[in-house]
Amino acid sequence: MKLEIKNITKKFKEKIAVNQFSMVLETGQCVGLIGPNGAGKSTLIKIIADILHTDEGEVLLDGKNISKMKREIGYLPQYPNFYEWMTAKETLFFMGQLSEISKKVLIKEVPKILAKVGLSGEENTKVRTFSGGMKQRLGIAQALLHKPAFIVMDEPVSALDPVGRREVLNLIQEIKKETTILLSTHILNDAEEICERFVIIKNGNKIEDTTMTDLISRNSKPVVCLEISQTDKFWLETVKMLPYVKSAKMTGPKVKVTLDDVIENKNKLIQNAIENKVDIIRFEIDDHETLEEIFLKLVVGA
Repeated sequence: MKLEIKNITKKFKEKIAVNQFSMVLETGQCVGLIGPNGAGKSTLIKIIADILHTDEGEVLLDGKNISKMKREIGYLPQYPNFYEWMTAKETLFFMGQLSEISKKVLIKEVPKILAKVGLSGEENTKVRTFSGGMKQRLGIAQALLHKPAFIVMDEPVSALDPVGRREVLNLIQEIKKETTILLSTHILNDAEEICERFVIIKNGNKIEDTTMTDLISRNSKPVVCLEISQTDKFWLETVKMLPYVKSAKMTGPKVKVTLDDVIENKNKLIQNAIENKVDIIRFEIDDHETLEEIFLKLVVGA
């Protein structure tokens, strides 16, 4: 399976939602499309799912226009809509029949897919009684029911409470072992947890397409993190004046210090803290920025 997005542009009146966007997605990848709200993520996801049409460019799956390959796509919208008077089983039968799956196949496959998404025992429960996390899992079930080549997910956990969010993230972790996934999100911790590759979008433009390993290696820097007592805040100004310190910043009880050379100077920093009678609660070497820090630098310029 090879998904090719070629120079996609989409406008709404005078606003450019997606601008000359291109990327390639190969079998077995879990790719996070990340960006702030309004960056164009949902528009791009809907174009890939053939819900919206492009003004320019094309989307190809195995060399064919995406409109001819819709049976190979599973789509999970941000807010899955179901007939709430239906049961989970009835919902999947209804969705399956819309996808032209035979009743014989559905009788066999629906119990399997409900078990896969953790809804065994809920097949005869009305959807109106489902929690947000259960509805999202049912949405994933309908997206996987016709066994697509890949699945696209639009902000799959952003509207969920912590329990529902964890349930769905665990499920995506399992699904990605078998299915190629493209998901959009602005929740960076989630992207970092489940995606191997990140495509960052800002104002409709692709500004980064890379792996976590590459991002970290390009944003590595010699940083030491210390947690100190609140009564020792005064030490920060001393640290900033040390000749081997490039920068120092304090957030709450945590001090992040960038050194010229960690190996050579970390012991000097500890010795200085001891001399100033600073109460060190925790000390660790953190040699790279987090995805959130990198994201803010790329998108906000922080």
